[in-house]
Amino acid sequence: MQAYRISISKCSMCQINNIHEKVCNYCKPFFYYNGPAMENLKIALQKNGRLSDLSLNLIEECGIIFANEGKGKLISVGQNFPADVLYIRDDDIPQYVFDGVADIGIVGENEVMEKGKDVKIIERLGFAKCRLSLAISQSVEYKGKEYFNGKRIATSYPKILKKYLNNNNIQAEIHEISGSVEIAPGIGLADSIFDIVSTGSTLVSNRLKEVEVVFHSEAVIIANKCIPEKKKGMLDDLLFRIKSVQRSKNNKYILLNAPDDKLDKIVELLPGIKSPTVMPLYQKGWSSLHTVVNENDFWEVINKLKEYGAQGILVSSIEKMII
Repeated sequence: MQAYRISISKCSMCQINNIHEKVCNYCKPFFYYNGPAMENLKIALQKNGRLSDLSLNLIEECGIIFANEGKGKLISVGQNFPADVLYIRDDDIPQYVFDGVADIGIVGENEVMEKGKDVKIIERLGFAKCRLSLAISQSVEYKGKEYFNGKRIATSYPKILKKYLNNNNIQAEIHEISGSVEIAPGIGLADSIFDIVSTGSTLVSNRLKEVEVVFHSEAVIIANKCIPEKKKGMLDDLLFRIKSVQRSKNNKYILLNAPDDKLDKIVELLPGIKSPTVMPLYQKGWSSLHTVVNENDFWEVINKLKEYGAQGILVSSIEKMII
């Protein structure tokens, strides 16, 4: 692992040590390297919040250990894998990846679409799912998209909203605000909002209702389109680990006992990855069947298995799944 040096100075605005060359722009760190370039794969993660926790958990499940983790961290160095994590604001991640400061990043697809940077989505992770929706006051009768003509809409995602409005020939006034979008109608700033919706509880607590879903989002891995050749092997290794972890979460290992005369029907129900393992039991006429099945599929076929005489059905989680 090649050593590197980092300039660290104190921001005159926030008085917090940040890694940068100049005064930070509202505490947005600019990573300034005054030594040899980092040879490790650089991964940009959200510095705090739910997506940060989920991303770090995923990396931990891949068997990767990082040093320097803790409150206020800016960089964590991989101890058993050639990777470094840069902790930054989620809305800065697409820019950092595009500029090559980070090689890859884990971020919400909504941020990727809003920033519009020329980066590549290389993996969808299936967590941190949400949607970008238009919402109005609960007291307003909604008759369709034409409602928004001439209305004021508050949002933190003006580019996505503008594209939607243009595609639907809607003329509306966009008010861009950076946070607490949901209170805008209540204080008279806007007639409606365009914001992230997960469970919808925040809308309800602010007496709003969701009326149009514009975009579905989830956590994705984005990559710079010009990753150095020497780092592509590291990225391939990381993706291999991530996919193995993701597959294991969606599948279960099944063990069951079945009468031999029903094995063909049971194998048809549970074909496994390639083929189930079938071993004869001590009791004649019975066999033990071992296979892997998607958890959702399992619940659909459980009654059929019982109908075919399957007994002693055991369902086990899979830690890693390599195909």
